[in-house]
Amino acid sequence: MGALGLAPSAEASAKAAFEPPEPSHFSLTGRSAKKVVILGAGVAGLATAYELGKAGYDCTILEALDRVGGRNWTIRGGDRLTELDGSTQVARFREGVYMNAGPARLAQWMVTMDYCRELGVDLEVFTNSNAQAYIYHQSMPAPVRWRTAKADVYGYVSELLSRATDAGALDAALTTQDKERLIAFLSGFGSVGNRASGFAYTGGSRRGYSVDPGAGEQTGTPLGPVPSLSEVLSSGVGQRFSFEFGYDQAMLMFQPVGGMDAIPRAFAAKIGRQRIRLGSVVTKITDWADGVEVEYRDGRGRTQKIRADLCVAAMPPHILARTPHNLGAEVQAALSTPNVTNSGKIGLEYRRRWWEIDEDIYGGITSTDLDLATIWYPSHGYGAARGLVVGYYNFGAQADAYAALKHADRERRAVEQGMRIHGAKYRDELVSSVSVAWKLQPHIEGAWVGWPSRQGAYQLLNSPAGHVYFAGDWLSHMIAWQSGALESARKVVTELHQRTLSTA
Repeated sequence: MGALGLAPSAEASAKAAFEPPEPSHFSLTGRSAKKVVILGAGVAGLATAYELGKAGYDCTILEALDRVGGRNWTIRGGDRLTELDGSTQVARFREGVYMNAGPARLAQWMVTMDYCRELGVDLEVFTNSNAQAYIYHQSMPAPVRWRTAKADVYGYVSELLSRATDAGALDAALTTQDKERLIAFLSGFGSVGNRASGFAYTGGSRRGYSVDPGAGEQTGTPLGPVPSLSEVLSSGVGQRFSFEFGYDQAMLMFQPVGGMDAIPRAFAAKIGRQRIRLGSVVTKITDWADGVEVEYRDGRGRTQKIRADLCVAAMPPHILARTPHNLGAEVQAALSTPNVTNSGKIGLEYRRRWWEIDEDIYGGITSTDLDLATIWYPSHGYGAARGLVVGYYNFGAQADAYAALKHADRERRAVEQGMRIHGAKYRDELVSSVSVAWKLQPHIEGAWVGWPSRQGAYQLLNSPAGHVYFAGDWLSHMIAWQSGALESARKVVTELHQRTLSTA
């Protein structure tokens, strides 16, 4: 009761944990649950309906697409992809092969993991960082393994810092004991020599082997020759390593078994499919003194209306901005404020898993400065006959360049550039592909949005407009993550529930 604001206390006001609505909140107060219409069956909309449903709210979800999940979209064989210009692809993936077209990884600390546990969604490790994957920049003569690049960068940085420390360049900042400890750390961190060698970095087994260690007298042949410090710096590979330290990118990471859409499907099963109206395009939102009315076009093209006590608009803001409403000029301006970012992916299905068989890559990501941006290797199905590589995952101008092409040309461009890393097999063993340009996906038209400021418009939309609340990752500090959508949904559920309990 205290957490709901019915019996305020210092302990309750300081508690940050989410308390989902329960039927007892109504039976104990003599109030009743309300009717709520939710616009959008993406992760935020589904979570809103799921949490409100726990207390008996009468929820109806209107979804423009013919599926739940929104940007959480897993493409499998037989699926059709139609873009805004009417061009259509049909996925021809074999059974068991799929591509997560939108979100594809979960960090351990994210609330998404909690929902997977609660909903019974099985998880497996997603390999976000793999020492066996590559880094490739166009200035390089050939791609380099992640482990090799890291060994060389860490080695030379450790050599330079050890020399500077030993020569007294850092005496103003370090005590004698600090210097000794720093040099000892750098010795292991960079695998450099001692003072007698000038702390020289000379390579070693960390870089990998040209001939791996084996039985008998096969000690292994460390990879060589070691590039110079100047070559390592000019390659720019060091800029890639900060990715691993990101709070939302650090291993371990996870993915649902069988595809990311296991999450929205589990939500929908709990909510009840009868509460979700697919193919329902919202055409007007009207806030009244005693509730809200939403007009929509159903799957047969007929105009329908639904009345409710409250509404949660969990659609992309730029789509909402184009939807007629009477929520006021300030709300309209706020919805038009965020900048939309495009993103794109292509799934390349191969007849054999050559990345595992030929190159010993089991999951992970290759980083490039090509307009591919990244190449992803699957973190499931190890040892299977076939598999799918994400041939590019890019955004912004790079994604726009691919979006401007027809699918066949996207495939050709991606394969030609991927061959610079993996050779002719990248082309010759390809059997099918599917590409997604998020700016061209109907009723979504973008991958995520960015705010020029967290003041003003952002703050306005984090509050209700009459009987209409707004929810989505775009109203969180975790934009482009399902966790942001879930946290936003929880915030709205809490506020809506408190409002219901505080009114007669």
